[in-house]
Amino acid sequence: MRTVTPEPTAADSPVLPDPGPRRRRLPRPDRLYGPLLAFLLTAGAFCASWAARGTFPFGNTGRAINDQANQYVPFHRGLWDLVHGQAAGDVLFSWRGGFGQQFLSDYHTYLGNPFSWLAVLVPRAHVDLAVFLVTPVTMGTAAAVMAVYLGRLHPGPWWQRGVLGACYGLCGWALSDASYIPMWLWGLVAFPLLGIAVEWCLQGRRWTVAALFVALAWFGNFYTAMMATMAACVLLAVRAATLDLTGRQRLQALWRASTATATGILLTLPLLLPSFLSSGAAQPTRAAAFDPVRIEVFLSGILPATHLWGGRPRLYVASLGLILAGSFLFNAAIARRTRLVWAAATLLVLASFQFPPTQYLWHGLAVPNGNPYREAFVFSGMVVVLAWLSLAHRPRPLHLASAAGLLAAAAFLLRHTDDFGGWTVRAVVGGGAVSLLALVLLVRGDRLQGGRRRFLVPAAAVLMAGVVFAESTAAAASADARRSRERWAKPVATSNRSISAHHDAVRQVNGWPRYRTDSGAPQTAYNDALALGAEGPQYYSSYLPEATYQALEPLGYGFKNDGRTFFGADNPVLDAIFAIGARVSPGPAEGTWTAARFPAPPLVTVRSAAFTSPNPAGSVYARQENVLGAAVYQVPRTVRGGSATEQTYAAQCTPGSEAYWFSPDLYGTLAFGGARRPLEDQMTGVVKLGPVPADGRVAVTVQTRTEGATAGDHPIGCLDRGRLDATVRSLTRTGATDVRTGGHSIRAVLPAGSTGTAVFAMTAVPGWQCTADAEPVAPAAYHGLLAFPVPPGATRLACTFTPKGLIPGLAGAALALLALAGVTAAGLRGRRRA
Repeated sequence: MRTVTPEPTAADSPVLPDPGPRRRRLPRPDRLYGPLLAFLLTAGAFCASWAARGTFPFGNTGRAINDQANQYVPFHRGLWDLVHGQAAGDVLFSWRGGFGQQFLSDYHTYLGNPFSWLAVLVPRAHVDLAVFLVTPVTMGTAAAVMAVYLGRLHPGPWWQRGVLGACYGLCGWALSDASYIPMWLWGLVAFPLLGIAVEWCLQGRRWTVAALFVALAWFGNFYTAMMATMAACVLLAVRAATLDLTGRQRLQALWRASTATATGILLTLPLLLPSFLSSGAAQPTRAAAFDPVRIEVFLSGILPATHLWGGRPRLYVASLGLILAGSFLFNAAIARRTRLVWAAATLLVLASFQFPPTQYLWHGLAVPNGNPYREAFVFSGMVVVLAWLSLAHRPRPLHLASAAGLLAAAAFLLRHTDDFGGWTVRAVVGGGAVSLLALVLLVRGDRLQGGRRRFLVPAAAVLMAGVVFAESTAAAASADARRSRERWAKPVATSNRSISAHHDAVRQVNGWPRYRTDSGAPQTAYNDALALGAEGPQYYSSYLPEATYQALEPLGYGFKNDGRTFFGADNPVLDAIFAIGARVSPGPAEGTWTAARFPAPPLVTVRSAAFTSPNPAGSVYARQENVLGAAVYQVPRTVRGGSATEQTYAAQCTPGSEAYWFSPDLYGTLAFGGARRPLEDQMTGVVKLGPVPADGRVAVTVQTRTEGATAGDHPIGCLDRGRLDATVRSLTRTGATDVRTGGHSIRAVLPAGSTGTAVFAMTAVPGWQCTADAEPVAPAAYHGLLAFPVPPGATRLACTFTPKGLIPGLAGAALALLALAGVTAAGLRGRRRA
């Protein structure tokens, strides 16, 4: 293999004034080899780990875990529907899920990774496969960009940059934390991307492209982009301190970097500002305070191929990178100031992960909800930078051996740490030995000439690439295997015959916007409405508005995640409230689904007067009646008996009515009429028991493991279907005669002479603006639903949804575009004059 040394870059010398226009040079092929090698090594190793585990698409084991199944695949299916003209909604709003919710913030958060658009290029049934492929493609791209960035820091052979770029793309954070989170992985790309922008700012070149790089980082995912931007500030400080610059040059670089960052972020403001405001209006969660892990656990996260349980740091890169980084301080070929500044910056970044104030700073002054070490990729990137600077200055074999010895000693001392894995020992001993051998061969080969050089250097290249590939494949497979043992990470299917049949059944009874279709239970994912093309309440998002929670929770819908996830409920009163006119349920054979159609009021109804239920005010049944506007339940007095673990409830209802149950505080098993069904406290919602027997006695037994909890005073409600049917007919007769929906709007025509309050079957989330006969009206909340009084004589109602912050965000982006255009025009004018 021929060793090619690229030309030195301006990053290795003082920043000089721009000498004037230069001819555009086509990229040399060898400049593409390094990024290509990094991409192939990274993507190949990760896919090889799938094959080793026999996971989909290389086997029958499910690939999707946790939120990948519940959020990311459904949202990508929603994106597919949007692009192919099959969505109920647009990029601003979706009528699918949560009875209509904003979509712009969800798009920015869950679909911002540019490679997410791979999902629209495949048939809808294979969207999940495209989502899985986003991971290796994004990791490979991050490795390729890192290979380019390393060349900006110091020249060196393309294949060495490619191998170390792969070390970064296959870091522990990517393999163990973010491999199933496509939008977070874009932060892995953002770090070296912003590093390149920093170099341009130091050189006084390409300010416009630097600003566009910042925008690209923030468009992909603002959460990890924020961490990468903070890391870029560290890179700027380190480079300004290590390069031979004047004070004026440092200030100019700081000014260029600050303005490029501000301009780039302004370009993303149409997405960023609505997302920020949506987050503030979202249902709050109970995030725990940051609790640093023990120091030995923290340090063990730096060892290669280590997968720690739970919310613990995964800080490692392959042993090749760790050995080279360990030799950095010993490498006398590097200037002392450079060694001290880079090493101090890296250690300070590492220490900041354990210090609560700086941890909150990394996470945008918020308490992380989940793994608190989500910025770990920043440290891995800095380790790879140290490894490259050391390799580019050819460390001595003794220093390499010392670093390898330190790595082995650390593994020995930390061997009793919780969750210390067997693959860590293999990576340190086996991978470390092969890495050391490859580096020694490389150093010796560089000092020789002739045939021995032509043999040693290619051998070192093969060994270095091979050990990174093999070690990272094993690390990824080990992380996948160990993670799958945790209950929350059990892989599930996201495409099969049953899911396809479920989707087809929903389409068969689709009647939107005349009525809604509920995809029914059991659910495949928390976002089934979006994934299956339905319009039910199923919705799971970090942006679920508090207004939606306050509207749905009192009515008996099940929920979890502190109210950011809602489930469906097979309850005809709720169907009437939210205009659900069709539901899908399991068929007689396994994997089959049947659809049922039933009468439903229109999406817009008119309530002539306020209604107060005669039933006990604290019961869920009275709350449903208040929204429906009619008394349809009998809520009897319930007698409780039994023990704490086996509770009995008895009530007397009208024979022939339908009995329902609601007990959000109990977890266990419910038995009625010979049938048993699970209760999962708040997740269960209102449950249909069945017909009331001829003697009118409703007897329920609950076996529960919830200490000290009961079903309350009124868990049983008996529905009079005759009254409900009459109410549905009345709401239909007095409701809208024609309802049409746009992407983020709804229009309705009322019967002439309508008076009272127009109630829309959607929650009163912030952002709606309404008119009656083209005259503005102020929307209000009717028990949590969007409503407003009908002006006398008005028959045409319309409401339009605009995400809060969109208009100011567009204005900010326009200013940023003007700045980019002005700087570009000024640069072109200056070059023409020159």
